[in-house]
Amino acid sequence: MANFFTDNPDLKFHLTHPMMEKIVALKERNFTDKDKFDYAPMDFEDAMDSYEKVLEIVGEICGDIVAPNAESVDQEGPKIVDNEVIYAKGTQENLDALVNAGLMGITLPRKYEGLNFPIVPYIMAADIVSRADAGFVNIWGLQDCAETINEFADEDQKSRFLPRISNGETAAMDLTEPDAGSDLQAVQLKATFNEEDGKWYLNGVKRFITNGDGHVSLVLARSEEGTQDGRGLSMFIYDRNEKAVIVRRIENKMGIKGSPTCELVFKNAPAELVGSRKMGLIKYVMALMNGARLGIGAQSIGICEAAYREGLEYAKEREQFGKPIIQFPAVYEMLSTMKAKLDASRTLLYETSRMVDIYKTYMHISEERKLEPAERKEMKRYQKMADFFTPLLKGLTSEYSNQLAYDSLQIHGGSGFMKDYPIERIYRDARITSIYEGTTQLQVVAAIRGVTTGGYVDRIREYELMELRPELHGYRRTLIGMTEEYVHAVKTVVDVKDNEYVDFHARRLVEMAGHIVMGYLLLLDTQRDEQFKTSTEIYINMGKAENTSRAEFIHNFTLDDIGAYKHV
Repeated sequence: MANFFTDNPDLKFHLTHPMMEKIVALKERNFTDKDKFDYAPMDFEDAMDSYEKVLEIVGEICGDIVAPNAESVDQEGPKIVDNEVIYAKGTQENLDALVNAGLMGITLPRKYEGLNFPIVPYIMAADIVSRADAGFVNIWGLQDCAETINEFADEDQKSRFLPRISNGETAAMDLTEPDAGSDLQAVQLKATFNEEDGKWYLNGVKRFITNGDGHVSLVLARSEEGTQDGRGLSMFIYDRNEKAVIVRRIENKMGIKGSPTCELVFKNAPAELVGSRKMGLIKYVMALMNGARLGIGAQSIGICEAAYREGLEYAKEREQFGKPIIQFPAVYEMLSTMKAKLDASRTLLYETSRMVDIYKTYMHISEERKLEPAERKEMKRYQKMADFFTPLLKGLTSEYSNQLAYDSLQIHGGSGFMKDYPIERIYRDARITSIYEGTTQLQVVAAIRGVTTGGYVDRIREYELMELRPELHGYRRTLIGMTEEYVHAVKTVVDVKDNEYVDFHARRLVEMAGHIVMGYLLLLDTQRDEQFKTSTEIYINMGKAENTSRAEFIHNFTLDDIGAYKHV
């Protein structure tokens, strides 16, 4: 029997990070729920034991059910029957197993029948599920839509919808439209308030909606007549039980084929306003998208893990010229670099998750009582860092998932191009990660603010001050040199005082910051556990070379040189 949690010690390493004690204390309000719920933890050790036991269950289900079903799900896919999406047989088995194990509503408060877990163990579960089947996580993982309802809906809405999700109903976020993909300000689906019955009704089309026939949907719609921008948009809850939406079709996709991507037609669909009018895009979708991007980070890393393991196993078994191909430098270099990118991606994922955990928990506490000045200051600090780190995470890890899938397939050679091996499916599944929930290019647009405002370098300077064993000081010196090179490159670009010039170099600068951040995070991991030393050395050496290349390009470039790129 396979267990995708216990067979990967890196997961428990990140679960037991020193900051978890603070996160758990905040999330559990110093364990006040123990008197109300018999399954609430008594103390920190009890909470951590609960997280570990749940993750073991996730790991077992993924190893024994989800992963073995992945190939049949990829071949069968979902279909529409009587205006209802019917999952592939294996998908339904996967979902039933996780629902029966009580693994929905993981982060929701216990009063809504959730487990009240922090973000970190939930994201770890998503990491595990994604390794088993990257497409399936798009169905199970959309339970994080419930977080948006928990944050912004009124108490009546929470009490009606959240327990349904905790008990196994699925969710969806209906944002994009045929003429409004990444540009959500262009959303035209119309929301009209009927004075006679006091209800909102939705009319229009949504496209590329993941799990579009979910039981509970969050819908972005234009509620203010005559508006054309984001200020006219509001957020609504649509209940599938209303049966007022036509599932026009399921898209025929390149990958993640078990996940139904739908085109939906709303025809006088009754819906409930979430929060305040006109705040749909400005406030609620931004929160929803940040959660989704964290989830895509977990999905990307699960894919990285699967790709690396497939490549490693094949390289050990495949013999050419009288020996396993893993003994050839061209192959073992690829695998070592893949492992370093995997470790770097995972440490960035959990660093970002911890930031989100702290600020979101403080935000919920602020609804219960007034925060102390020090608490409010800490909440704002972690929220600011999470806002910088989330697009960095989504952008870099999704690119790495594509790179690792590509390299793993290359290690397989011609066999990897055939459907006989899982890497062919993994390769197709990886491609979407750098596209949906905001392309890599849009993540750069979000992340460049962390470059120009000094947000990344401020955090990097904090990492510089960490305690290290003497034998690790050399790595820090390399990272300090990379930081100075980065700061100089940023100044070179910003001093031109031209927004187009900043945008042109934005990806280079964001990637430079990412290499330094992930280098430091790996170094912190190595300080705690020697097993990460090899990946730290490889990643820092790779990052140094990559950053030097980017810096040289920037320093030898002028504003006039942009013109050559416009003639395409």
